[in-house]
Amino acid sequence: MRANSCKTPNLPSAILSLSLISRFPVALVMLLMLHNLTFAETKVKSLIARGAKPEKLAGDFAFTEGPACDREGNIFFTDQPNNRIMKWSIDNKLSFLGENFGRANGMYFDHKGNLISCSDEKNELWSIAPDGKVTVLVKDFEGKKLNGPNDLWIAPNGGIYLTDPFYKRTWWDHQSSEQDGEHVYYLAPGATKLVRVVTDFKQPNGIIGTPDGKYLYIADIRANKTWRYSINADGTLSGKKLFAELGSDGMTIDNKGNIYLTGKGVTIFNPDGVLIENIPIPEGWTANVCFGGKDRHLLFITASKSVYGIKMKVKGAK
Repeated sequence: MRANSCKTPNLPSAILSLSLISRFPVALVMLLMLHNLTFAETKVKSLIARGAKPEKLAGDFAFTEGPACDREGNIFFTDQPNNRIMKWSIDNKLSFLGENFGRANGMYFDHKGNLISCSDEKNELWSIAPDGKVTVLVKDFEGKKLNGPNDLWIAPNGGIYLTDPFYKRTWWDHQSSEQDGEHVYYLAPGATKLVRVVTDFKQPNGIIGTPDGKYLYIADIRANKTWRYSINADGTLSGKKLFAELGSDGMTIDNKGNIYLTGKGVTIFNPDGVLIENIPIPEGWTANVCFGGKDRHLLFITASKSVYGIKMKVKGAK
């Protein structure tokens, strides 16, 4: 949003009287300061680049999800019902990466360039190497199938946080969960077993952390809330604090620490949880979002059967 132009109001002639100015200089200065402060507080600066609007980049998918950006700025996303992964390159071209990656949902690149995937066909966490080789990182929790890994974030130390809600899939041969609830898990660097770090959500979904590894944001989409946690040295979480009265399917963060939530378009909050603006997307549902492109100014949005992009003033956090 752009602020309305604001002109200095006409001050009463009595205040402008030279005699009063000489008698009450402090009062006049305070009045002028108050006026300037009011203007500064009402001026709202949009994070969207001037003149930019959401642009449909590609369509005709079944349902798009899981955008993830590699080191160069290329963005990979999934067409989950069709069990395939697509690529939107830094030169704005769409290509087909491959298929049969376990019905990949949320994805994130690790520090080695592997694409880590919430592959919920068999309720697993996969690592997809640049050459397409697959390594299954996690198959279960304490011998029982996960509900269906949905979204993830990788901390600076390589530890992986993932959400595990239960959404019935048409490609499953089971209709009930083996777990006792819908939780959030942590996979420590080099570990093979998950640790539960959040157990009091109705349905965890979107997740993102800060680049310094200090804070983690997690959406409880069924409760329509997003929470912020402090990340402890051992990977556990503490200091649960309500961040926004809004849930989210997916999330991202920019280099100013603003948090982007999805669902009805893209809604942006500053680091203090104050609403900045909403970017409407002309689709029934906005599933996920990430930054990409050569300079990381492209906000890439997966929305139902299409993908959209919009240029921002800010960049994606690294």
